[in-house]
Amino acid sequence: MESYKDGDNPLAEARHELSNVVVPLLKGVVYQEESPEIWNGLLKLQAGVRDYVAVLGLDLLLDEAEGYAFLQSRQQEEDSAVIPRLVARRQLSYPVSLLLALLRKKLAEFDAGGGDTRLILSRDEVVELIRIFLPTGSNEAKLIDQVDTHLNKIAELGFIRRLRGQKHMIEVRRIIKAFVDAQWLAEFDQRLAEYQQQLDPARELSDD
Repeated sequence: MESYKDGDNPLAEARHELSNVVVPLLKGVVYQEESPEIWNGLLKLQAGVRDYVAVLGLDLLLDEAEGYAFLQSRQQEEDSAVIPRLVARRQLSYPVSLLLALLRKKLAEFDAGGGDTRLILSRDEVVELIRIFLPTGSNEAKLIDQVDTHLNKIAELGFIRRLRGQKHMIEVRRIIKAFVDAQWLAEFDQRLAEYQQQLDPARELSDD
């Protein structure tokens, strides 16, 4: 039987390399700019990662152009055995969903204009984005507090990040494109009308 010294077992080394990539993915999104070593390992072991996470009922979504990767639960066939969900679905409130949609639309407009690849917004700009969809006469201080709360939730989900040393500035992360897709944006006006009715039913009644 062939024996190996510590650290010379190729099988153990391959498993170690795979673990170094899969474990971060199981914890959340992997970004090229934040974790270049893990990212390079992911590109190298991409096929093996896909096979490994498939056993767990997960799919790897990797966008080399945008520089991010994450895992999502695989859609199951109706007649297939049910696999426990490892990646939980999260129910978002209307304001958070609305703000996500507005940020995604802003990113689409930003990309269409060319130029910089990073969309940076101030909290005041975010407030203006959502203001027209809130009830008339909303308290300004309360509105800002609510926006901060919603932004904190969106930051937890990984769709934005606050700039270091500039707590009122955010960067819209490009992974938002994977969750709010082009088809969704095509129906944007209809969805915004639905959000307005949810957020301001009194306005609809007054129009009648």
